[in-house]
Amino acid sequence: MTTRDDALPNSLPRPPLELTRLEEVWETPSGWRFFKSVNNTNIGLMYIGTAILFFILAGILALIMRVQLAVPDNDLVAASTYNQIFTMHGTVMMFLFAIPIVEAIAVYLLPNMLGARDLPFPRLSAYAFWCYAFGGLAFFCTLFWGLAPDGGWFMYPPLTGMKYSPGLNADFWLLGIGFIEISAIAGAIELIVGILFTRAPGMTLRRMPVYAWAMLVVGVMIVIAFPAVIAGTALLELERAFNMPIFEAERGGDPLIWQHLFWFFGHPEVYIIFLPAAGMISTMIPTIAQNRLVGRRTIVVALVGVGIFSFGLWAHHMFTTGLGTLEMTLISAASMAVAIPTGIQVFGWIATLWSGRVTMNAPTLFMLGFMFIFVLGGLTGVMVAVVPFDWQVHDTYFIVAHLHYVLIGGMVFPVFAAIYYWLPLINGNTLSEKWARPIFWLLFGGFNISFFPMHITGLFGMPRRVYTYSHEMGWDWLNMISTIGSFLFALGILLMIVDAVRTLRRPTKEVGNPWNAATLEWLPSEDYGNRSIPKITSDDPLWDQPTLSQEVADARHYLPNTATGKRETIATSPASARPAYLMILPGDSWLTVLGAFGTAGFFLLLTVKAMVLAFICGIVAIGSIIAWLWQSDRSVPQREVDIGGGITLPVGAVGMRSHSWWGTFIMLVVIGLIYSSFAYVYIHTSMRLQICPPPGASLPDTLWTLLNVGLLLGGSLLVWLSDRVRQSLTPWLLVAALACTTAAFGVDLHGWRLVHLDSTRDAWSASIAILLGFQGVMLFVLLLAAPYLCVRAWRRLIKPENRATRDNIALIWHYVTLQGIAGVLVVRGLLLVME
Repeated sequence: MTTRDDALPNSLPRPPLELTRLEEVWETPSGWRFFKSVNNTNIGLMYIGTAILFFILAGILALIMRVQLAVPDNDLVAASTYNQIFTMHGTVMMFLFAIPIVEAIAVYLLPNMLGARDLPFPRLSAYAFWCYAFGGLAFFCTLFWGLAPDGGWFMYPPLTGMKYSPGLNADFWLLGIGFIEISAIAGAIELIVGILFTRAPGMTLRRMPVYAWAMLVVGVMIVIAFPAVIAGTALLELERAFNMPIFEAERGGDPLIWQHLFWFFGHPEVYIIFLPAAGMISTMIPTIAQNRLVGRRTIVVALVGVGIFSFGLWAHHMFTTGLGTLEMTLISAASMAVAIPTGIQVFGWIATLWSGRVTMNAPTLFMLGFMFIFVLGGLTGVMVAVVPFDWQVHDTYFIVAHLHYVLIGGMVFPVFAAIYYWLPLINGNTLSEKWARPIFWLLFGGFNISFFPMHITGLFGMPRRVYTYSHEMGWDWLNMISTIGSFLFALGILLMIVDAVRTLRRPTKEVGNPWNAATLEWLPSEDYGNRSIPKITSDDPLWDQPTLSQEVADARHYLPNTATGKRETIATSPASARPAYLMILPGDSWLTVLGAFGTAGFFLLLTVKAMVLAFICGIVAIGSIIAWLWQSDRSVPQREVDIGGGITLPVGAVGMRSHSWWGTFIMLVVIGLIYSSFAYVYIHTSMRLQICPPPGASLPDTLWTLLNVGLLLGGSLLVWLSDRVRQSLTPWLLVAALACTTAAFGVDLHGWRLVHLDSTRDAWSASIAILLGFQGVMLFVLLLAAPYLCVRAWRRLIKPENRATRDNIALIWHYVTLQGIAGVLVVRGLLLVME
């Protein structure tokens, strides 16, 4: 790579054909072919629209609940129907709206905000969206067939086990939500790698927008938190489908395992929802105050602090389950301490407003409403962090009120502010300021009228999840007020939707910079993003570089063309944002839609036991994913290209310098944390036993264990050697490696069969079987990946400059070896410690 930084901006005129070629390469398909688009702008808009649809559907369910509770002894809906409605309301709001909407806005905004042409894995974003859309809509439709889950959005066993929930209702929640969470993790991987690798040159971590910092923290939090709930849903489904007694106390299981796994995800999820909203607020407030963000670096540190604290709070929801005094004290202290970094952000926003010149427009109103509501929610959060108080209000409507003040105040109001603020990016038109004021007061007033009385209702003793109540309880007038407030809130939503539709139907005009914002998303942008990728020299580039917009539009910065004839963006170093290589991006494809349809079909058909159709959908999903990977993994003849400003960059990168290597690594971290959750189940179950292994169970002979470990290491060694021999020998070494790894699993399985491992006998045996089964799942991945790599090697497609497939599959292979050895150490090591 050669550089000459003083050459920017480039004053030479650009050839006119450059722009034409750039437009052709990035052109959005028209008509029905639009849905095969993978461009972040198109996927982001569809993502946002689908999330808002789920918000509306969940809101309708909430109105039904409020009508049911408006008066005592109401019989509008039956108890069973009400259980399905409140379960679906919570599930849809948490899983199908709250998390998807923050990822959707990030997919739409971040590339332009970072000065990139797109995120690094556009097809992964498209696949994640279509999985979410197909699966979410199918899941919601279970309501119309009486198959919706009815155990609450937290699905506590033993209520949701086969004994008390024998139908398919719980299975739809477990399998449906499980793969929707996989979609969320795919989005998180995309965002993490995109933020670290595709920032504009000069946009160091210190100069990165606060919103990008918030999404980076959130992406890491999703990677750490979501594996626990994926593991939990898998365990409960295995118990229901195969009689593995993980949560069944009669056979050595423990229902609290579910609560630990679920809330290890569930409480960080509150901050996964809040932090993107906080990032948006930190981006919008300087604009409306026309003042730099006060304490910017401190606010970034606070974002990271909230993320770290959030993982110490999961048992905040378990104070009534019989935890020890020390555990409750520590969790209570952490629950209060998280208010400190949150408060730092709030004071930073107030100081920015106080020292600036605030314009009282629609985004300002919603941000002020957010701060008022969220602070109240935070105060009640500190209250329920006090253990004796929590004992009194646990599972009452006080908790319902607190939850909604935190989630609606902390996320929905900032999203409304963001819609008013960023909607001009779509077609250049702003929402009506005249309509905004009555809409805001309907939403703000309706929300507080609806949810503030619930604090009192809860203190009066009204429990959550009751479908009716008696007049003698004295709750009727409070519930009527809450119902009136909910309809006022719904009216505000309806008017906002009408105004948004009116605005989006107006003729498109030039976007410009209507708020005089400082961040890069307001640069002139088309399907290809910016005409040229800007060089950044400050925290607030559009304020400190006043001619930047014109320079970018005149193609006077980096990559003003398509250097290879393909979709491209510049990959920069993670910390200092120095140009590192040219990243080639895949184009539009129906394969992402087909793969997502097959994935959704596999899980949903598996739920209804349509095994043949589910198997066909699984093949479609796997085939589509393999086909899109084959299409994407093509070499480019150019070894180095000129990106402007006297800089030449290599095309692509290998090993740890490559974005695909890091995407694979993060995916393996997720898989490792899922396996760690299963290992926790084994440890938790073993520690509760008086004798371990329990009577009737034993470990395999040490010889089988040593042979298993030896074969695993042999497989990894052969994979390592396959990269150091002639390419013609590579496939044969890979075949030998696959034979070793397969034999290792077979030996391990045979050893456990010799001691008659029975996964239905007790929870200890079931936990062993789950560890063994997950190793089998990873072996299945290798059985798909190894032939794929062999074919590429036989066709001589693995070259020094194009070896991402080889590096990534080798990384997966070594992980499978480490996972197998870790399983041995966990099982046998714990028994040695206990002896």
